Amino acid sequence: MPNTPTATALSAVQSRRRQILFGLAALPALFLPFAPGMTRAQEAPVVIPAPAVDLDQSGTSATAIFAGGCFWGVQGVFQRVKGVTNAVSGYSGGSAETATYELSSRGDSGHAETVEITYDPSQVSYGELLQIYFSVAHNPTQLNYQGPDRGSQYRSTIFVQSREEEQVAQAYIAQLDAANLFEGPIVTTLEPFKAFYPAEQYHQDYLTLNPTWPYIVVHDLPKIAALEEIFPDKFRAEPVLVGMLPAN
Repeated sequence: MPNTPTATALSAVQSRRRQILFGLAALPALFLPFAPGMTRAQEAPVVIPAPAVDLDQSGTSATAIFAGGCFWGVQGVFQRVKGVTNAVSGYSGGSAETATYELSSRGDSGHAETVEITYDPSQVSYGELLQIYFSVAHNPTQLNYQGPDRGSQYRSTIFVQSREEEQVAQAYIAQLDAANLFEGPIVTTLEPFKAFYPAEQYHQDYLTLNPTWPYIVVHDLPKIAALEEIFPDKFRAEPVLVGMLPAN
């Protein structure tokens, strides 16, 4: 059954989030990688209903391609979802020639920082992944930015691989907009999937390998706390890791 989070779960998440952020008081300001006026913490998660429409899937393996800001946090969230067998950080939307962190960071490559999620549809559905994506993995109301990260490479985008995926995503966005649960309209775009290019090795498993890095503490650990509290039946304590990618 799709998970239906409650207001009580959200209250618990906000409490955990405050505990995490309170610990930042001991960190010298010069180590916090933010510019003046930029958002200093991941926004609180939003409790949302499950999709009214989901994919009719069979088999034991499928992929979903989501972009929602810095891929460190998005990857870290989905690596902790039961039924996900792999989650790789990378780039989608542009060409192979510009699929690098240096070139995509310019904001003119067409790429978005993206996560390719491989999952078992018998354990977690595409719709349930969408629910986690919109609720805790990122803020879908921020146009071409997430928190302190600015540029089209941080856009909120679902790269759809079929007409059926597109229909489910469109229906869910309309459902959430009609519910008025977010502070503003959802700006998530749907783009046809063309290719996924894995990011550099040092970007893989970044949240798990660097849990005390200030950026991770401020922006990404609250997402993990939210996933555990709002979706306890989907949370796995031990993340599935990418490890070493094959050499190109």
